[in-house]
Amino acid sequence: MAVGVVVLRAIAYTVVRRFRARGWVAHPTLLLGAGQVGGQIASLLLAHPSYGLRPVGFLDNDPLLRPDQRPVPLLGGSEALSSVLVEFGVRDVVVAFSSVPGSEMVDIIRTCDRLDVEIFFVPRLFELHNTSREMDQVWGVPLVRLPRAAFRSLSWKLKRVFDVIASGLALLVLSPVMIALALAVRLEGGPGVLFRQERVGLDGRPFELLKFRSLRPVDDSESATLWTIAHDDRLGPVGRFIRSTSLDELPQLWNILRGDMTVVGPRPERPAFVAAFSSSYPRYTARHRVPAGLTGWAQIHGLRGDTSIEDRARFDNYYIENWSLWLDLKIILRTVLAVLRRAGG
Repeated sequence: MAVGVVVLRAIAYTVVRRFRARGWVAHPTLLLGAGQVGGQIASLLLAHPSYGLRPVGFLDNDPLLRPDQRPVPLLGGSEALSSVLVEFGVRDVVVAFSSVPGSEMVDIIRTCDRLDVEIFFVPRLFELHNTSREMDQVWGVPLVRLPRAAFRSLSWKLKRVFDVIASGLALLVLSPVMIALALAVRLEGGPGVLFRQERVGLDGRPFELLKFRSLRPVDDSESATLWTIAHDDRLGPVGRFIRSTSLDELPQLWNILRGDMTVVGPRPERPAFVAAFSSSYPRYTARHRVPAGLTGWAQIHGLRGDTSIEDRARFDNYYIENWSLWLDLKIILRTVLAVLRRAGG
């Protein structure tokens, strides 16, 4: 069996290399960075088509290579990434020391998250870098493959299945509780037991979020711009109770069932605050790569209400980058404990 495996693998690799060398299998490849390293990699890929990566051009805001030194054309600056990926049908992106600062490069690379693109980057001090089995290489130059975004994986589809089953069962089981809460809200505050508010969800698209009304706003302006009502004197006993226990969030099970939200994900915010936070915190908009959630990684760490927006964005993006079904389960269990401790806001 060992001999058979070795022979079959050798034959398979030979066939693949032949197909690549003849151009039958060649992935259009974009290089982020038109410097010495980027030029070297482009030249190596052109000289060795057996890697199956066909460079189509560079993207760089301030290219170091002169036009006569570039083995492939310069297609624009980093802001053109999305359009170039689509126009040239790019399948692979190699990040090779662009002139763009590293802090900005993170946001640029996240542009590829929603597309079927593999990302490689040349590690710093790569001449001293040991090449491990987990790394790729192009004619002696090591490349680190960036893991695929979690929401492009098969297990992410199971997350949606779980959302539908969990929200449907929860609505069925908790319907007596929700009816009782609706009656209590109606008796305390009059007609209109549901509070409807526009929030920002997946890919920055707005949707209508549902809650049990704990406080009747003076007008639409107050609803859209008031940051928190946790300490508002107008809160009655019922409103204060459903907020402290997070029971006011139960109608969002309907948002989850119809696909506006998910059980676990970044909490959605109002458009006015999204616009303000996006200009102040560069990583904030990256939260919208996945659907908004009923609970999240930031919330179980106490980041809700009047807490740091920068910390929330950091925790939400950590959740997205490190997502797993097991992580979702841990967040759900810790949320249940927080509700039992009446740690809502």
